[in-house]
Amino acid sequence: MVFQDGHTYIRENGDFRAPVVFDNLIHKKEMPITIGVFVDPGHLTPDLPAEPGWRPRPGNRSFEYDTLSDDYVTFLLTEILPEIRKGYNITYDPEGHAICGISSGGICAWTAAWERPDQFRKVMSHVGSFTNIRGGHNYPALIRKNEEAKPIRIFLQDGSNDLDNAHGNWPLGNKQMFAALQFRDYEVEFVYGQGAHNGNHGGALFPDSLRWLWRGYQSNN
Repeated sequence: MVFQDGHTYIRENGDFRAPVVFDNLIHKKEMPITIGVFVDPGHLTPDLPAEPGWRPRPGNRSFEYDTLSDDYVTFLLTEILPEIRKGYNITYDPEGHAICGISSGGICAWTAAWERPDQFRKVMSHVGSFTNIRGGHNYPALIRKNEEAKPIRIFLQDGSNDLDNAHGNWPLGNKQMFAALQFRDYEVEFVYGQGAHNGNHGGALFPDSLRWLWRGYQSNN
């Protein structure tokens, strides 16, 4: 399971604490044994910061995450995952590959699966940026116009106090995504609350959302 903005999901004192949640759910057999791959976006400076995080903000993040193309998923498939496979036994079954992100990382997760459903078939998006940063507001129309649903299961989370700015309205964008996915009979779950543009709500839901995402999974290899 690949995570965009990996530092946000891996922090032991953060909203998600993915390693702890993974260990607990795997131990209870409520999700399969899963390798977490935590990837941070690139910087445009000569040197990397001493620690991963938001300060300084990764300069290449929007280009990597908000662009509607197969560039980022190709990067994962040709550069990141081959390195991981050198040390870990990872299934080649796309039903066993999930991808997750928050904000622009959320729309990035969807784009990866949308472009390559032969590789990723499970998506989790927290306060996803389905707005016009780099054309993401077009996804509901693209989903509706695509006559057959792609084999993707997706969990969406957002809140009524999410962003509303020149790029668009985040709650509306997520509601439009949910409506379009329902229209095309995708496996979709949308949890909508009163939260803002942060990981508080998504973090509280994280164990249950993982249970939903992985339900019924049986490894083929």
